[in-house]
Amino acid sequence: MTQPAKLIGTVSDTARWVAFYRAMESERPDAIFHDPYARRLAGEQGEAIVQAMPQGKAFAWPMIVRTAVMDEIILRSIEQEGVLGVLNLAAGLDARPWRLPLPPEFRWVDVDLPVMLDHKESVLQGEHPKCHYEGIRLDLADVAGRRALFHRVAGEVERLLVITEGLLVYLTADAVAGLAQDLHAEPNIRLWLSDLASPALLKMLAKQWGPMLAAGNAPMRFAPAESTAFFEPYGWQEREYRAMFDESIRLNRTMRFARFWRFVGNFFPKKRREEFKRFSGIILLERR
Repeated sequence: MTQPAKLIGTVSDTARWVAFYRAMESERPDAIFHDPYARRLAGEQGEAIVQAMPQGKAFAWPMIVRTAVMDEIILRSIEQEGVLGVLNLAAGLDARPWRLPLPPEFRWVDVDLPVMLDHKESVLQGEHPKCHYEGIRLDLADVAGRRALFHRVAGEVERLLVITEGLLVYLTADAVAGLAQDLHAEPNIRLWLSDLASPALLKMLAKQWGPMLAAGNAPMRFAPAESTAFFEPYGWQEREYRAMFDESIRLNRTMRFARFWRFVGNFFPKKRREEFKRFSGIILLERR
């Protein structure tokens, strides 16, 4: 079997890996979301990464849950919060502008490296997004470039939702802090949707997949012990936290023996239960 490190050459290749998880879910008869483009976007490489990863298919559920919960929050933010556009950072192979029921006048701006957007646009050639779509080729490490982009997009859309799905965990704490400050500098950026790991999760993932990801130049780094409080000095506060474990049970896409472990957890001290609830989650931040 091919080693994952040989298949993951850069952090961008993890997008193919996650896209294959979306394909797995979409092809189920009881799928909780449908991404008809996921298998094409993942390609043979995405499937090969999952096959080569230790327990690769068994660990599909968090990615599937993350996709479904973020879909819910995005659509709710449009309907109830009056969000008029999305700024999707490190967009990867996300096909939401093509698959979600978005208003035709809605603005969706994908920002990613040229290799990612070139691949996505090539695969989706001939397909029509549901809304006004724009793909921007930019390395987010280019601070001046991203500030100019944020300022331009925020000047064009009054109420923006930023998404950093699957991005923050690959950044350093300093890089996340800088990104948070740059986003907060634009008043029209109102909400920020992301996933967030805990130190305990990062430790587990390092043991499970760490060597392969590090060898593929994609080490996982960011998992603040203070959870969403990390963002408060940079102008962001928690609006909503969805625990990945709880959401997995709600959506019936969970780990083996999940309900047993949930029952056992009721007997843990309160502090331990709260720590476990923050093990991994989807967060919605708002401007302070």
